[in-house]
Amino acid sequence: MKKLLVIGKNWPEPQTTAAGYRILQLLEVFQEDGYQVIFSCAGFKSAYSVDLGALDIIEKEILLNDSSFDQYIKELRPDIVLYDRFMTEEQYSWRVKDNSPDTLHILDTEDLHFLRKAREVAVKNGTDVSFYNDAAIREIAAIYRCDLSIIISKVEHDVLINSFDIPVNKLVYIPFLYKDDKLKISLPKSFNERSNFVMIGNSLHQPNYDSILYLKTEIWPQIRKQLPDVEVHIYGAYQNQSIEQLHNLKQGFIVKGFATNAIKTLQEYRLLLAPLRFGAGLKGKIFDALHAATPVAMSQIAAEGMFNGKQEFGFTEDDIDAYVGKVISLYQNLRKWQELSDSSSKILENNYSHSAFAKALLFKISSLTNVNNALSSKDDFFIKMLNFHSNSRYKYLSKWIDLKNNSD
Repeated sequence: MKKLLVIGKNWPEPQTTAAGYRILQLLEVFQEDGYQVIFSCAGFKSAYSVDLGALDIIEKEILLNDSSFDQYIKELRPDIVLYDRFMTEEQYSWRVKDNSPDTLHILDTEDLHFLRKAREVAVKNGTDVSFYNDAAIREIAAIYRCDLSIIISKVEHDVLINSFDIPVNKLVYIPFLYKDDKLKISLPKSFNERSNFVMIGNSLHQPNYDSILYLKTEIWPQIRKQLPDVEVHIYGAYQNQSIEQLHNLKQGFIVKGFATNAIKTLQEYRLLLAPLRFGAGLKGKIFDALHAATPVAMSQIAAEGMFNGKQEFGFTEDDIDAYVGKVISLYQNLRKWQELSDSSSKILENNYSHSAFAKALLFKISSLTNVNNALSSKDDFFIKMLNFHSNSRYKYLSKWIDLKNNSD
């Protein structure tokens, strides 16, 4: 039986983060192709961590900077190791190469961390976006070291090729995956059965945290002035005191806490507000809103990569005054709202087909044995040089930490 070892930064939390159910979607693709899937992690589980055993996925606790992993990987000899984010690739890939040299290395970037960080810095400092930061140095190096990297957004796919000259055969575009028999809800509620606005998202995620503050201070006062009886409800895991203190019944700004079922929660509302000012990848909240047939008021960053030039599910606007005007118009326009709500299933089928993208991923993996033949001698040398220097750095740092820990 083919074996896939996943090394995760965190144990998956599909109820709290888009990254959580994204990784489970990918693992399902491998299971459907006959792989035995083992998920390993050095982190601690939380109350939100999914029971992987119930999904026929083997759980394996591992240690960071510890030689016990060497023996484990040597005995397991997986066909593929999938690194969940570039940080785990840095920490473990050299151990895999030393002890299981025939294993293929795949990186799931989740989103491009350097891109998200670059946009955050630009928003906070009022400057232009520059990709070339310290996070980019590390993340691009990890992409080069791996045989294949899974990229969730077409925009990010283009950034890697056009700005960093990543060989196209080292990348595969796989967005969120939609099955019409999964996450299906009953007949969506009608316009008149819904009321109020909603925001949703893990509050530990900086783009979400920033967008809540942005809504509270810049956008919501204008909406509330024109719709004085309407409220906005804020949902999300890990809401801390700084979020909770924004709760204000008089202003109609209601902090609700964790939503155990995001799709059913979204189905109660007429419009999802997503005025994100920075971020990367695809937005799980919009993917959930499509399942709930709840149109979305988006910023350019929120909508990025979600529709790829096809029909949008709501509207996109960055200017505050224009955003407010469009929010109020759509909230009150039954015909336009119903037209958008009815389009959700078709948008999911056209942009996120599980079967189409699963085939694309598995086909790409099947061709990995020939990947070096497709590289120029120059590119092949560059990758080997990068592996030699960067892997040595992480290798000897990790060995030093391991030695220090065991001598204490």
